Amino acid sequence: MAVVVRSGRGGGGSASSSALRSFFSYRIFLSAMFTLLFFATASVLFSSHPAHFSGNSEMQTTGRAYTHRTFLALKSDPLKTRLDLMHKQANDHIVLVNAYAAYARKLKLEISKQLKMFEDLALNFSELITKPTYQTALFETNEPLDEEILRQFEKEVKDKVKIARLIIGDTKESYDNQVKIQKLKDTIFAVQDLLTKAKKNGAFASLIAAKSTPKSLHCLAMRLMEDRIASPEKYKDENPKPEFEDPTLYHYAIFSDNVIAASVVINSTVKNAQEPWKHVFHIVTDKMNLAAMKVWFKRKPVERGAFVEVKSVEGYTFLRQMESKYTSMLNHLRFYLPEMYPNLHRILLLDDDVVVQKDLTALWKLDMDGKVNGAVEICFGSFHRYSHYLNFSNPLIKDKFNPKACAWAFGLNIFDLDAWRRERLTNRYHYWQNLNEEGSLWKSGMLPPGLITFYSRTKSLEKKWHVRGLGYNPSISMDEINNAAVIHFNGNMKPWLDIAMNQFKHLWTKYVASEEYVQMCNFGL
Repeated sequence: MAVVVRSGRGGGGSASSSALRSFFSYRIFLSAMFTLLFFATASVLFSSHPAHFSGNSEMQTTGRAYTHRTFLALKSDPLKTRLDLMHKQANDHIVLVNAYAAYARKLKLEISKQLKMFEDLALNFSELITKPTYQTALFETNEPLDEEILRQFEKEVKDKVKIARLIIGDTKESYDNQVKIQKLKDTIFAVQDLLTKAKKNGAFASLIAAKSTPKSLHCLAMRLMEDRIASPEKYKDENPKPEFEDPTLYHYAIFSDNVIAASVVINSTVKNAQEPWKHVFHIVTDKMNLAAMKVWFKRKPVERGAFVEVKSVEGYTFLRQMESKYTSMLNHLRFYLPEMYPNLHRILLLDDDVVVQKDLTALWKLDMDGKVNGAVEICFGSFHRYSHYLNFSNPLIKDKFNPKACAWAFGLNIFDLDAWRRERLTNRYHYWQNLNEEGSLWKSGMLPPGLITFYSRTKSLEKKWHVRGLGYNPSISMDEINNAAVIHFNGNMKPWLDIAMNQFKHLWTKYVASEEYVQMCNFGL
């Protein structure tokens, strides 16, 4: 029994010892293999094989040698980082200036100097890197770097980088599209600003030309006055004719201080009237032009039996107290027609810058539908609505009028004076004028108070009765003009001015009376 036991213990110990020896032998083998692998890797990384880095160009050789030397210097050379930074900076700027040079070649000849500058910069960087002194001391050596040479290389690189950045900064505007776009926008804005100013100046100059008295008109008035002074017996005032108050005739009101313009309105109306002897023209002017106006119609009587009455504003006594309220009383006379012509039932108001091309007597037979004013409307779309002329932010306007109501035009207006009197519209005009004393309801002009006075009391006429715009709009068609009963030279380019539009001027000049003073005063007809 004892023998069996000893024999079992002895066999177990032998097996255990064999296993331990096998385990330790395996670990030794693995350690040896890792050691050999380590030395093999190290020999590859740190062995020197100059022939392996030879290249086709000097720059390629420098780069490979520099890369190889970098591995060796990872732990041993503290100046490596500085050299690496300078080398990378130089190469980056070579790429940058070459890119600008390539773009410069695509542009116009104006920047050929810039192209040469960029090419020179790229060459300077390349020459610096391949300089033999630096190649030998910095890029092709395995020895520790010479700090003095590195410092010199660093200084030259920084100097060239500084020059490159200055040149690129000065010329960047030529290549940066966003900068170009912004500069173009700035230029466009500046040109638009100049254009706006030029338009304003032109409009102001045109306004001055339109509102001031031309030399030719002043000359004509002076010649007529000289004639009156030289021959006073020829120009004695006559007693008013009964036709001036005959309500069965066709009466016109013309308020003007322009002799030749008033004569054209009358001449064109008479020449196109079917029964001219039934037409009566009431001209009202200021006292300065009264004598000249009377002399003209004495020298050039209206043809075909029509009647002309010439009076001044001062001839209407009830208007004298109102002269101090208005800068130009002539413009406001249109709101006093029932008081000026108490015996008439209807009257046609014509501006002095119109030309009549058709017989107008149908307007006196027109059914006014109980309205006071007959006029052509001028609105289209959202344009020329009441909101364009009146201040609807003011509650007085907002509560009384519709901002979308269609505006109409002065120039040709047939008025039912009996209806005007019944509705006491002159009082209505005074009421709103007093409310607008500070200009808070409308700015200026005759149309806004007209729109208010005749609001909901205006009958719309067919457009062919009154075609406007010949004093500012060159695109009006001749078909529209030829079909119109009245054409209106509203705007600054009046037909008696040098700035008149030539394509329309003949429509006016053909009605100018043949008169020696017109030729003498150089109207350029």
